[in-house]
Amino acid sequence: MAILLGCGMARNFTENRTRNTLIVIVVFGLCSFFYLLGAWQRSGSGGGDRIQNWVNEQTKCAQLPNLNFETHHRASDLPNDTGTSKIKPFEPCDEQYTDYTPCEEQKRAMTFPRDNMIYRERHCPPEKEKLYCLIPAPNGYVAPFRWPKSRDFVPYANVPHKSLTVEKAIQNWVHYEGNVFRFPGGGTQFPQGADTYIDQLASVIPIAEGKVRTALDTGCGVASLGAYLLKKNVLTMSFAPRDNHEAQVQFALERGVPAYIGVLGSIKLPFPSRVFDMAHCSRCLIPWSGNNGMYMMEVDRVLRPGGYWVLSGPPIGWKIHYKGWQRTKEDLRNEQRKIEQFAELLCWKKISEKDGIAIWRKRLNDKSCSMKQDNSKIGKCELATDNDVWYKKMEVCITPLPEVNSVSEVAGGQLEPFPKRLNAVPPRIALGSMPDLSVQSYEDDNKLWQKHVKAYKKINNLLDTGRYRNIMDMNAGLGSFAAALESPKLWVMNVIPTIANTSTLGVIYERGLIGMYHDWCEGFSTYPRTYDLIHSNAIFSLYQNKCKFEDILLEMDRILRPEGAVIIRDKVDALVKVEKIANAMRWKTRLADHENGPHVPEKILFAVKQYWATGNKSS
Repeated sequence: MAILLGCGMARNFTENRTRNTLIVIVVFGLCSFFYLLGAWQRSGSGGGDRIQNWVNEQTKCAQLPNLNFETHHRASDLPNDTGTSKIKPFEPCDEQYTDYTPCEEQKRAMTFPRDNMIYRERHCPPEKEKLYCLIPAPNGYVAPFRWPKSRDFVPYANVPHKSLTVEKAIQNWVHYEGNVFRFPGGGTQFPQGADTYIDQLASVIPIAEGKVRTALDTGCGVASLGAYLLKKNVLTMSFAPRDNHEAQVQFALERGVPAYIGVLGSIKLPFPSRVFDMAHCSRCLIPWSGNNGMYMMEVDRVLRPGGYWVLSGPPIGWKIHYKGWQRTKEDLRNEQRKIEQFAELLCWKKISEKDGIAIWRKRLNDKSCSMKQDNSKIGKCELATDNDVWYKKMEVCITPLPEVNSVSEVAGGQLEPFPKRLNAVPPRIALGSMPDLSVQSYEDDNKLWQKHVKAYKKINNLLDTGRYRNIMDMNAGLGSFAAALESPKLWVMNVIPTIANTSTLGVIYERGLIGMYHDWCEGFSTYPRTYDLIHSNAIFSLYQNKCKFEDILLEMDRILRPEGAVIIRDKVDALVKVEKIANAMRWKTRLADHENGPHVPEKILFAVKQYWATGNKSS
């Protein structure tokens, strides 16, 4: 009996092993067949999407747990022995550079003229003064709170500066409480809180209807307006200079609110014309009545036809508040009179003035106000393009609007309310003002990036969970990466390189997204450790003859948080070099094949910046 049982067990074992072997062979054969079928379809000879969809539904080959993301291309495959050179590891910078912002460095700024805030503008270091070391995080640095808690609380260790808590103590900006800063949502001009202030604006401006999606907050402080406008689904580009009010923009970004270091001085803002639905100044200390109205003309340039300009604080409400402002009635009256005159010249219509808040609306087109704009003292700006703004001087001139057929037509085209405008065809494309782009190419780009983002999520399943709040796209194209990720949990700074073949930033704004121009050979206008995830598409191929890869990667490392993530999509020869530099910067990297397989020359480098701080310099 025992012998029979033993024989039976042996036979079952043999049958099971044979069955398992057969299953492995069948699965391997099916996977190979469908891989070849997929390659055949991509070659253009296949049976189309119908067959592919059927295949995907019928059989799904499981990924092995030890899936290797390494590319099939090796450094030894590249010409000129690219793979043999070694890069020396980068050392940490001195602790004094913890908050280093290369193009807004205080010491360098003080050597420039103070007229028109020139010394507060971008002044980047020459090549010989660039730092080739890693910017350290402050001792005790921790991961920021997740949104929406981050709106109200910031760890003290991350931004260890208390000056604002003293200087703005009575204005309810920020309070220091133990090991955190608390942001109660107050401001100089909204002592009852940002929500109440926004409700006042919304009684005049259609903020809650999706018609106001992109806003510009000049002299933003700690960006509480932008933080609370997010509840209304409004994305605000906030900026403030790096000045004696320490770390305003750093606080804003630590809170998870879009912001950059900037000033309205002598250089044009880094945005194309006609992009913001609303512009705002709450006691922002910009001399709107000075320089022959030049600053109001710059706001007019970036404001969309029919957009709104909000001014609260001096001189608005001077009849009531002049004693508190320690200025004479006559002085304040004259300042407001000049502002009103410039607004009239720009054909802005004042639609409200109440409780110290004045609101104007920009003209819909130039037909509605042609006589006033023919003023002999103020000419029309002669622009090569609406996008020619990088390091270009502001001028006393009025930016003309696209031509229209009637006084009721919106110059440049009418936008859909958000969120419908996110995927609607932007007017700049629909009306043919961008000859390199068509409706079809726009729709194809959307589909392509939906596919790319879906593939990213398979590798980094935290991409849209709230783990990454502040995201940057270094070469944003049409903004389709940001559109595919759109969520209240995150926001994307869409950057268009100044050397890009086609300037598409206007299209990005017409989708209800935000961004700015930048030259990646220079430092970005932000503090260190202000982005959770950085996405780069073909940046290194674009800049390969412009500046060193080290310059770009060290800047990425500077603005990336400890344990932040990086996704770099580029040609394999560029990525092999990039990966070596990244490893020398203490990043953990993994080079992966393109979603369409190993034979596509474009690859994706996934990386994570390791945690280290001034008190712990080992990775």
